Amino acid sequence: MLGGRRWPSPEGSRHTPFRAGIPLPPGSENRALVSGWLGGKKKSPLQMLYDPDMGPRSALAEVHRQRRDLLRRACSRHTRRQRLLRPEDLRHVLVDDANGLLYCYVPKVACTSWKRVLLALSGRSRGDPLAIPAQEVHAPGRLPSLADFSPAEINRRLRAYLAFLFVREPFERLASAYSNKFVRPYSAAFQRRYGTRIVRRLRPRPRPDALARGHDVRFAEFLAYLLDPRTRRDEPFNEHWERAHALCHPCLLRYDIVGKFETLAEDAAFVLGLLGLPGLRFPAPPRAQAAATHDRAARLFQDISPFYQQRLFHLYRMDFLLFNYSIPSYLRLH
Repeated sequence: MLGGRRWPSPEGSRHTPFRAGIPLPPGSENRALVSGWLGGKKKSPLQMLYDPDMGPRSALAEVHRQRRDLLRRACSRHTRRQRLLRPEDLRHVLVDDANGLLYCYVPKVACTSWKRVLLALSGRSRGDPLAIPAQEVHAPGRLPSLADFSPAEINRRLRAYLAFLFVREPFERLASAYSNKFVRPYSAAFQRRYGTRIVRRLRPRPRPDALARGHDVRFAEFLAYLLDPRTRRDEPFNEHWERAHALCHPCLLRYDIVGKFETLAEDAAFVLGLLGLPGLRFPAPPRAQAAATHDRAARLFQDISPFYQQRLFHLYRMDFLLFNYSIPSYLRLH
């Protein structure tokens, strides 16, 4: 078992030791930071974020400080009892040892683009990050996970590395997952695995081709599958619709930056700016695409009854609360 990475009380004291089951030598909690990054030749991204000598805070740095504070307060308010962190909780946290980064990926929140950037940064792929094929990006083991390390190695990285994640308005993310996995024709394997299960369980008198292919799952059927108690009893949610807080455990792990899909370009540039690599640019989608995802979610949810909207909101409620998202205007919860 691992301990939790505590939320320090003033902003500047963020390097409170991460308590693990294996005791650490006295004074070791700050050794990696005091000695500097890469032998003292360069400041780490973590030091760049919190260094008081960097001059006045930018407006974006202040935004991220406020997001950290909001998350800390929401965790304190809405989580009753903290449990110990387990290694399997860290499966989604990817490690870039070369640059001192920990990135918790949340599917449908630009994680393909972030994985491409991390592959390029770590030297595992050469050239333009956009040129890295998606199947290579998502290949198991292509990027190391924090869960692969020993408790002592996990502790060292949690103390010295910049930890960040990106989140998205939960229902827009859900609509994106449905469209990507159940509507697009290239997701045939996914549809056979999950679509056939949904059709078999929830559709009266399904056609034989729907039972065999699972290619025509309706949005209402997908939501009913998520709300069916048997779904999570049989196995954990698939990562594409699992709640962000259940993938990244932001009340157990301290995240230095909480980026948002709605401000993806600015937040990604802020993270990369801490690396001191001015030539590196994040391949963010155009802003028009973000507006289109909102319209798609509104269109999909307009035919869902208020009763099921309310149940679904309760299922994803913690993501709304922890990451400071308002209830979407297109929902009818009252």
